Amino acid sequence: MATDKTRGTLTLGGGAEFTQGAQGLGKQLLEASGAKEVLVIPTASAFEHPERIAEHVGAFFKGLGAKPRVAMALNRSEVEEASLVDLVRTSKFIVLTDGSPMHLRSVLKGSKFFEALVAAHSGGASVWASGAGAMVLCDPMVDQRGGAYTVGFGLVSGLAVFPHHDTAPAHLWERSAELRPSETVLAGVDESAMLVRDPSGEWRAMGLGSVTLLGPSGEKTYAADSVIRTL
Repeated sequence: MATDKTRGTLTLGGGAEFTQGAQGLGKQLLEASGAKEVLVIPTASAFEHPERIAEHVGAFFKGLGAKPRVAMALNRSEVEEASLVDLVRTSKFIVLTDGSPMHLRSVLKGSKFFEALVAAHSGGASVWASGAGAMVLCDPMVDQRGGAYTVGFGLVSGLAVFPHHDTAPAHLWERSAELRPSETVLAGVDESAMLVRDPSGEWRAMGLGSVTLLGPSGEKTYAADSVIRTL
């Protein structure tokens, strides 16, 4: 069973969820957080036109009435900047974009920047982690290069996220399923779907598409707006 160490709402997205189908959930999460601004962190997108990805995510939230801000922290030196660390710590709504999970992990590991994110989330801030972001926040973490597992940050332990589940090559899912540690739940999140944990600890499948959980009790697929009681 997955365990969560934090108090704010946590959204683990499939990697392409910032679309019209997620507007209702986005508005709901914004209202619950009380945030007027959304901080977009495109670190994982460093090698994939981060400014474009940040603009796309920012436009999604701007359409919901929030003011987007961007922490363009793409490398280790930038995530150690005091001004960016303070910006993260005081944010009420934080978004980690999709991209390279290995780069995101290497840049944020052991940083004051990530400590600030955890502190903000522990204080009630919402965190929306898309694709690579969702992978890195959990432990263990799927290494999509071969489907095996490595160490994640453990914001949620006992849960491994497999994003883009509906579009990824089937053999990668099969490999991750085969290598899954016995007590770990593997979550296949369709790219327009989200796995959401609210402050009360309740998990739901949201958005478009579905969430497939493979764990000690077997495999089950959850449609959007389904309560998940096995996490």
